[in-house]
Parts: sequence; structure tokens; C-alpha cells
Amino acid sequence: MTGPAGHMGFIGVSTAQSSIMKVFPLWADVLGLPTRSLVGHDLPPGAQPSAYVELVNQIKKDPNHRGALVTTHKMKLYAAASQLFEELDTFASACNEISSISKREGRLIGRAKDPLTVAMALDDFLPPHHFGTTAGEVLIFGAGGSGTALSWALADRQDDAPSRVTVTARSQHTLDELRRVHEIRGTPEGFLRYALISSLEDSDSVLAGLPESSVVVNATGLGKDFPGSPLSDSALFPPHSYAWEFNYRGTLEFLHQAEQQKKARGLKVVDGWRYFIHGWSQVIADVFDVELTQAIIDELADVAETVRN
Repeated sequence: MTGPAGHMGFIGVSTAQSSIMKVFPLWADVLGLPTRSLVGHDLPPGAQPSAYVELVNQIKKDPNHRGALVTTHKMKLYAAASQLFEELDTFASACNEISSISKREGRLIGRAKDPLTVAMALDDFLPPHHFGTTAGEVLIFGAGGSGTALSWALADRQDDAPSRVTVTARSQHTLDELRRVHEIRGTPEGFLRYALISSLEDSDSVLAGLPESSVVVNATGLGKDFPGSPLSDSALFPPHSYAWEFNYRGTLEFLHQAEQQKKARGLKVVDGWRYFIHGWSQVIADVFDVELTQAIIDELADVAETVRN
């Protein structure tokens, strides 16, 4: 139920299943927000552009709607409804995605927070100077919104960037779009390798070419929005590598594949929980115009842990 204090929105596919529905009221208390109400807006992965236009207009015109976080639909929402925003940040314009919808003095603002939040999540588990002291590379399965954001964040690393980042997609158009984004950013040629794949065997082959101590990421949505993994069950992770599953709920096949090799291959397996924490806390701060310190982020993480499934 919403009231005079309004509510925040959550645009996704199956929002009721997300832990944020339990976490948000607790975070609202910690942050002193004016509302403890979070309303889910579910759209199917194949939603028509008109559905995004209608929803953004609803948010824009409803004075009680404070703003929203966008998950799966970040790029499609931008493509369909970016013209409805009075302001878009650099990441949103370059990456063609919107993950945060906020309002300031009647202006609708769209931001892409993923390059920031994914970098924070990476730094939570990756040792300092990891790439500088190893020959590790990064392999990102999926060139959608989150995969693009991670590739941007890696190119932004000043002191400890990997020597090469490989990003896969099943569509040449998707890879071409990723290349366009990095041309806008000014990413040096050769830093990114664009890999078109058409089968699990193709993915396994790309994985097999990585050196040890690499970071392997599932940014496809497989294991959450749809069952499955970008890898076959016979794929072998590089020794001493990091297997990072961007999701924290769902069937999580990629995560389970990595867990089965954890001991034999010396893997470090990471799920998407901290990414979830950073993603939500940064957008909430954006929507309600509050400042987050490291101490507050740590407190929010502790509170969220109490309701984790």
C-alpha cells in the first residue's frame, strides 16, 4: 500500500521474488527515508516498446511515485522511452541503458549506475593489484546492460586493469553495439575482444583459452530470467580463477558448475549478492537524494544479510 509519503518502483520480470521486497523497509529505517513502500512493475522479457513508454509516463506523472530501479529492462527501456527524460547521464547516453529513474524539481532523470556498482562489487572480492600480479584476463558471457557496464568499469581501472577483456554475445548486432559504446568511451584498440558464439561448445572453447587466475563472469541472465548456463557441464574453468555469477537467486546453473570444480581447480566462486547490495543502495540514494558513506553501505549490507534467503 502506498500513502502520502509516496513509494519507489522496481521494474523487473519477477519482482515479488526479489529479496529487496524484505530488505527495502529495513533500509528505509536505516536511511530515514520518507517511505517504506516499494512497488514492483513486472514486464516480460519480450515486452513491447509501448509498455515501457506507458510505465515511464506513469512514473513521470504520478506525484507519489518517487522513482525506480530498473533491472532486466535497462536497455529496452532506454530504446523505447529515453525521449521522455529531461536529463540522462553520460553512462546512460553512451551505453543506451537506464537503471535509475529519479525526479528533481519536476524533471525526470535517467542514470546508468551499473558501471559504478559493478566496479564496487568487483573490488569487494578481488584482491588489490590482482591483474598486475597475475596474467589473469576477464571473460564476460553476455554483452547486455550488465556485461557492457562491467567492460566499461574494467576499462576505467587506473591502477590494475586486465591485459584483455573478452565479451561474448550470440548476436553480431549486440557486439557491434558494444564496440560503439567503447568507441565513445575511447577504449584503446585491443583491450576488448568481441566473441560471437552460437553454441555452448563455442563458449567452452573461449573459456579454455584463458590463462589461470582469470575472472569469468555470467552476465547473460541465464540461471535467473531463463534456466541454463552459458557453459556446458564439461567446460573447465582456468585454475585459481574467479567464477562470478551476477545473479543471487534463480536456478544458478553457472554458479553450481563452478562450485563443482571449486576444490579441484582452486576456484573462488562469487554470487551476485554484493552486486545486488551496491546496485540497490546506489539507486535508492539517487532516488531519495541521500549520501552513502562506506560505513552506511556496510550497515545496509549487514541489515540485508538478516533476510537473505
